[in-house]
Amino acid sequence: MSALAHVPTGQSAAAPPPSARRGRHRFLPYLLLLPGAAWLLLFFALPLVQLAAASLYDPSGSLSTGYALTFAFGNYPDALAAYWPQFVRSFGYAALALVLALLMGYPLAYAIAQKAGRWKNLLLVCVVAPMFTSFLVRTLAWKTILSDNGWFVGVLRDVHLLAPDGRLLATPFAVVLGLTYNFLPFLVLPLYASLERLDRRLLEAASDLYASPVRAFRRVTLPLSMPGLVAGTLLFFIPASGDYINAELLGTPNEYMIGNVIDSAFLVRLDYPQGAALSFLLMAAMLAVVFVYLRRAGTEEVL
Repeated sequence: MSALAHVPTGQSAAAPPPSARRGRHRFLPYLLLLPGAAWLLLFFALPLVQLAAASLYDPSGSLSTGYALTFAFGNYPDALAAYWPQFVRSFGYAALALVLALLMGYPLAYAIAQKAGRWKNLLLVCVVAPMFTSFLVRTLAWKTILSDNGWFVGVLRDVHLLAPDGRLLATPFAVVLGLTYNFLPFLVLPLYASLERLDRRLLEAASDLYASPVRAFRRVTLPLSMPGLVAGTLLFFIPASGDYINAELLGTPNEYMIGNVIDSAFLVRLDYPQGAALSFLLMAAMLAVVFVYLRRAGTEEVL
């Protein structure tokens, strides 16, 4: 008799048992995670381990003679003692740029989300359109705009807002302005996402309860937009703190940030231990700032 005679009606002979199917389905999510996990391992975890090892090289070595891993933890305090002004300047410039971005970005995001109507999509395109151009090209454009012989400086001199021999390029103002411009979309887009979900009926209810526009903003709009505000400020502040292009092109060595020092350590002075130590100190400082900020601002709807 054929083996098919022993197969119950309605069940295929080749069909695996339900337990085997459940076993395959159990491992399917992990298989889907493999490409992303491999990417992070190869291009994030391994370079980070190599950078950590480089930060502990013998500082007396060189690229020509080679570096020895001597677990020289003294590289960290030495690097911090030598370049702490650049650390302070980096976070100071990023904080000033963040304040300027908030003053411009919050009203802009609110106007697009609540007042733009059929122009909403066009205005969003205008916000992100500069990002279609290279970061370097955008910064060079600001170098042209702020040049001593440019029209912008000429207008400021004509209206006596700038001294006849005054300048904007190669000043802290130019660096902060460049940071504000280049990273502004990272602040506006999360804010827009939060404000766009804002229920206008809540504002109408606040008005019915005799709340002034300022009080309604403080008690309704601002709390409901906090997830986007927290996410946007982090997306702005973190890359702005580590940036070095704006200080390089719009400033002078007096305006150099810690990113410029790290770039010089790796590519000019070839001091790999110091560059790696500075990189880890910068990451640690950013993590500390982010942790304190999230503890104070709350992370329920952000993370």
